Amino acid sequence: MSGAGAAADRAAFVGFFPQVLRDLTAEGLRHPEVGDAVARLKEILEYNTPGGKYNRGLTVLAAFRELVGPEQQDPESFQRALTVGWCIELLQAFLLVADDIMDFSLTRRGQPCWYKKEGIGLDAVNDSFLLESCIYQLLKKYCRQQPYYVHLLELFLEVGLVPVPPRFPIYSHPWVTPTPSHSKGWVHNISCPQTTYQTELGQTLDLISAPPGHVDLSRFTVERYKAIVKYKTAFYSFYLPVAAAMYMAGIDSEEEHANAKAILLEMGEFFQIQDDFLDCFGDPNLTGKIGTDIQDNKCSWLVVECLHRVSPEQRQLLEENYGQKEPEKVATVKELYETVGMRTAYHECEEISYCRLEELIEKHANHLPKAIFLGLAQKIYKRQK
Repeated sequence: MSGAGAAADRAAFVGFFPQVLRDLTAEGLRHPEVGDAVARLKEILEYNTPGGKYNRGLTVLAAFRELVGPEQQDPESFQRALTVGWCIELLQAFLLVADDIMDFSLTRRGQPCWYKKEGIGLDAVNDSFLLESCIYQLLKKYCRQQPYYVHLLELFLEVGLVPVPPRFPIYSHPWVTPTPSHSKGWVHNISCPQTTYQTELGQTLDLISAPPGHVDLSRFTVERYKAIVKYKTAFYSFYLPVAAAMYMAGIDSEEEHANAKAILLEMGEFFQIQDDFLDCFGDPNLTGKIGTDIQDNKCSWLVVECLHRVSPEQRQLLEENYGQKEPEKVATVKELYETVGMRTAYHECEEISYCRLEELIEKHANHLPKAIFLGLAQKIYKRQK
């Protein structure tokens, strides 16, 4: 898509949020019994849903335009694509509100986290549930009469194929997992957990790998990191928006969805490695948040990769300072990262990952427009926020 086309889609997407807000609150605000609760919902939506990069929602639009012919890009179909994009942004908002509570985060998108806002506190837990429930109201209102409605519901609730890549030492780099050919390594017709359930499983792995006050560096393995990333980030951030557009375009072949997933899960891992690097080394003025992975004892790419590089003395230093709140201990960990060359390691990993994505796109996007995947890869390559 041209730069002008992408800009127009972004303007249309942002401009559709007031309609989303009306759809979710206008009628309820007049209700004599639940009007106050819906007024609270309106505040929750306005604070937590807009203001991000909109990558997930805009991916639905970009993929939809690539997949369907001009005759199918009528205003009603485009409006439904806008709606599905906002449904994914609502899913993101729900997850971020909850995640910020669990991580004791301070800022999000350049403002205080919702639970840190005066008068909110742990009521934000229920607020996150409200955000999730909005997804299905919108899908019902806009897509119920469409042949792909059930596919969309199942996509938000259930992800189709489980990738089971064999662990062959084909690639020497520890962050590149070989992807099987379509004829091998895929388990078909297995009912998978809900998308939100998968994401919450990833969050659970993240939390149990980082118990407060107990640092155990042996938990921080490549295998555990990959599992956290796949379930917590890759499914809903990359596969979900593209798969939604595919269903809206009438593409429901298991083979094509498996091909898309092979590319998009790898892209999700690349994206999370970037996030981990930016949490430590990014500019908060650009990222919109203050990183806390070191303080929170997270199974971050940085600490996992660092453990492959440290001497016994440096490992001891890491054990004594990682997962601690004191600023001087956080600074010690960051200094250790610099000493063992984590900036260089990250940039090398970024180049290898991007080349790997190009290989996967060439291999798996035989019947799907390569522009969908190349556009996504280029959007996140060398990002700073």
